[in-house]
Amino acid sequence: MPLIAIALLSYGAGLLAGLAGALGSAAVLVAGAALVASWRRSLALASVALLIIAGAAVGRAVERHDHGCAVRIAARRDWTIEALLPLGPGESGDVIVHDGRCQARGWASVVSGHAEAGERVVARGIPRLGPRGLALGTVRLSGLGRSEGKTPPSLLPRLRAAATRTVDTAFGSDAPLARALLVADTRSLSPAMRDEFAAAGLVHMLSISGLHVGLIALAVTVALGSVGLPRTRAAWGSVALTAVYVAVIGAPAPAVRAVAMLAAAESSRMLQRPTSPWAALAVGAAAPLVDPRLVADIGYQLSVAGMIALIAAGALEARWIRGRITGWRHAAVVALLTSVIACIVTGPLVAWRFGRASLVAPFANLAASPLMSIAQPILFLALVLGWWPGAARFVAGAAHPALAAFEWVAHTAAAVPGAQIDVAATSAALCIAGFGSVLIVAACVATDPWRPLIGAAACVVAITALPVVPRPSGGMELHMIDVGQGDALALRTPRGRWVLVDAGRSWAGGDAGRSTVVPYLRSRGGEVVAFVLSHPHMDHVGGAASVIRAMHPAVYMDPGFAGASGSYLASLEAVRAAGARWERVRPGDSLEVDGVVLRFLAPDSAWTSALDDANLASSVVVARYGQVSFLLTGDAEAPEEQWMLAHDSLALRATVLKVGHHGSVTSTTPAFLRAVHPRLALISVGAGNSYGHPGAEVLRELAADGVQVLRTDRFGTIVVRTDGVALSVQTEQREWELPR
Repeated sequence: MPLIAIALLSYGAGLLAGLAGALGSAAVLVAGAALVASWRRSLALASVALLIIAGAAVGRAVERHDHGCAVRIAARRDWTIEALLPLGPGESGDVIVHDGRCQARGWASVVSGHAEAGERVVARGIPRLGPRGLALGTVRLSGLGRSEGKTPPSLLPRLRAAATRTVDTAFGSDAPLARALLVADTRSLSPAMRDEFAAAGLVHMLSISGLHVGLIALAVTVALGSVGLPRTRAAWGSVALTAVYVAVIGAPAPAVRAVAMLAAAESSRMLQRPTSPWAALAVGAAAPLVDPRLVADIGYQLSVAGMIALIAAGALEARWIRGRITGWRHAAVVALLTSVIACIVTGPLVAWRFGRASLVAPFANLAASPLMSIAQPILFLALVLGWWPGAARFVAGAAHPALAAFEWVAHTAAAVPGAQIDVAATSAALCIAGFGSVLIVAACVATDPWRPLIGAAACVVAITALPVVPRPSGGMELHMIDVGQGDALALRTPRGRWVLVDAGRSWAGGDAGRSTVVPYLRSRGGEVVAFVLSHPHMDHVGGAASVIRAMHPAVYMDPGFAGASGSYLASLEAVRAAGARWERVRPGDSLEVDGVVLRFLAPDSAWTSALDDANLASSVVVARYGQVSFLLTGDAEAPEEQWMLAHDSLALRATVLKVGHHGSVTSTTPAFLRAVHPRLALISVGAGNSYGHPGAEVLRELAADGVQVLRTDRFGTIVVRTDGVALSVQTEQREWELPR
């Protein structure tokens, strides 16, 4: 491995430790490198130690600068912000806050005003600074023109919005997948699809990476060469067009790395200079030298790890396989070997991000890669032809068979029994697994692979010995798990046990319980004490049977509505097979688990007997811990809300409201909202759903009441924590405390 690659990776490791505040980990790395350097009298290893120290120092300085910027922003009450998504009353999303010399990414829930994606507006509110980021809270947007503080979106956001509209128009039902593969927008992908790709080990293909950019660049080079351009001009034209494309889609780190490597490779070819693949990797992976924060981006990490795996597989093939096998057998063995090495090297990062490891990933990648090679150039051609809608739709239609086959590979691989295993995604497990991956790479490139292999085996033993135990937080947590258009809410007690309310939807060949809820709970540890079903509609009960069979709750509670859906009947069969206790939900009943008290407010059996709509018989429960309460409403609609108002309106008061029926206008009436008077509203809803949820009227009512709103279609899984007094919120990107 060239020194430049070793130097960059060492600096990146220190940089990551500094940004994460894990200076202890950096100290361990430095001590290990220094010890080995002293033992072997190696100047190179001593340099590695120094580079780790330098990276940690730079990372720590950047982290302090970002914190200082956030503190400065949090001290103000009005800012200039740039919306990353369209925002209006009752809507929430990520924004970029500009403050003279610096900027910070934050979250805002809009009370009044509008902003388009990429538009700069003036925002006013009361911010909160948390351990993982900045939250502006409820804000009012102002500015109706440039003179009043509103700046139209710049060119690149407008181009990206136009590209997204082209994809939606041209690809029809394939648009969510095409969005992910073309414009790096995965928000429209259903959780079911994401989970299937994760179980199959193909989730890395759902975001723009070096593979996608390389395929596009190759297709452009061939196209330019076919019209008569010389080889060099065609190659540089391809680099230029690919760079423009990467800029338009927002310059994701893996795509930038790929463009840099393409440019470096073409420069080497022109200069007739041989280039080590490790040196090319270093050029492509040098982005953190410009922006140190990129080293913490999961896309960047997976991209670099994947490239390292490809180089390692190539070295292994050259040393042990080349010349011994020929023909199609050689090609098949090399493809499988490359896929296996890539899955091993990137496995720790995937497990850390998704809480699972795929055992079928090498074979799934082997089947999916040719399909991606066919689909990606066609997708890009359809995007380029966006100015000619008819031609764009025609080309998009040609991509449909490859996209359908791509989805089929993921679906089939995910359906294999034992296709994935749930893992405890702890920092200790990540470090051990990461070190094991490094040893595997060392074994591939070393002339004597046995010592690294023994070390890698020791890492495997160490990981399996790590106990999977619940990690109690000392308080109560509500986890609104992102299952798309459906509900799955998990209450975690101070002792790390769970009460699960609903389990998401089901579909042909799978359900959210098996693909999402069970892996989520198992990766965090702890038993499921009780399962509460709000009502027997498929988007709530679809995954219940899988959860009951896997987690064995002691009690199953539901309203007893006569629902004849297959998923509901399957859940009752699972309850009987597991020996669990079935109970009907009744108003006034309560359940206490580790200091968390759940009190049921509805439905009443007399009320339920006269109904023919299960929504109106939803279980409604208040979970209370200390002075903080959570109101979970299922799909309760206006008539059931009126019933609760008439019978016990005072019991409805809650700190956090799970908005009924995914934010439908049939629920959350003004009178009900006034009785609840929440500080925070949570909406479980699928991106781009066909129902139009959440309704604009409901969002306006929440905004008018000053309620902060969080939605799973924009933030993914949402975790709300409380010690019984204070309330904090965590999303994938940040964590903050709500004002008391």
